[in-house]
Amino acid sequence: MHDSVNLAEKLALFDEHWSPRTVAEFNGHDVMVVKVKGEFNWHSHADTDDFFLVLEGQIDIELRDRTVTLNPGEMFIVPKGAEHRPVARQEAHLLLIEPTGTPNTGDPETAAKRQCV
Repeated sequence: MHDSVNLAEKLALFDEHWSPRTVAEFNGHDVMVVKVKGEFNWHSHADTDDFFLVLEGQIDIELRDRTVTLNPGEMFIVPKGAEHRPVARQEAHLLLIEPTGTPNTGDPETAAKRQCV
């Protein structure tokens, strides 16, 4: 990467929800932006933690034993193996960081395809 990345500009390039877009890569990880709205499916990641940073809006990260509410500028890391479900009552924009190739649903069969912007 030779230039800075403007996350708002990257988010303006697409409208789909729950379809992360890679904006940068480092040390075998994807840095992604995603627009979310509604409920995602319950899932877990056996081999990696799940990093969420809210850029705009608000989301709930539902865990089986509690719900964590995140506002702009707040982040949460779901420990690997923990079943969880992100929920956004209104559209929210997130920054995600995870190892390249990690399926967003926890299952390669149902995961969103990797897209770069």
